[in-house]
Amino acid sequence: MRILVVEDDRDVASFIRNGLTQAGCNVDHADNGKDGLFLATTESYDALVVDRMLPGVDGLTLIRTLRASNNKTPVLILSALGEVDDRVKGLKAGGDDYLVKPFAFSELLARLEALERRAKSGSDAPSTVLKAADLEMDLLRREVRRGGQSIDLQPREFQLLEFLLRHAGQVVTRTMLLEHVWDIHFDPHTNVVESHISRLRSKVDKGFAAELIHTVRGAGYCVRSPT
Repeated sequence: MRILVVEDDRDVASFIRNGLTQAGCNVDHADNGKDGLFLATTESYDALVVDRMLPGVDGLTLIRTLRASNNKTPVLILSALGEVDDRVKGLKAGGDDYLVKPFAFSELLARLEALERRAKSGSDAPSTVLKAADLEMDLLRREVRRGGQSIDLQPREFQLLEFLLRHAGQVVTRTMLLEHVWDIHFDPHTNVVESHISRLRSKVDKGFAAELIHTVRGAGYCVRSPT
């Protein structure tokens, strides 16, 4: 992939650039909106990573300008602003996905790869809705439904289910969940993951014909649609 990173924070830009380069991407960088807009309109990229708050031209204005000129390059917005209204504004401006700072590089890379796959397939499916079988999560409205029934989740349960759905069909380890859901980068020898998985199962699977949240013995957990 050829990626343009538009980010004015040097440390964040270096972190992203180094990670993407190691992942085999070709990366260009602009530290302000004006230069970022120039590169985005004069060069060809597979995806853009755009910070929302930029000097010169802010990120949302940059994206609106691109979309007004019919530039359809996928855009992943980065921002410290993570409220629902903030995400809605970013997506309505023309962003394809929205990642809140601080973030894990593995998630940024996974989202960029998903944007590339979607662009190549020509799919217009909204990235703000995650699905597995009859389970649906709306990230903007913060709503979860299964079989049309609303499921009330606590904030941490919502984060846990979101991570599992983003990796549907894949085994997610306990360590991955601790890092990405709880931001714990060591093993605290606690059953917090297990207890939250248990509560999540009682809400998502109980009363339904098929289980979606599976334990993979000795490996972790997986959201998998019934075959």
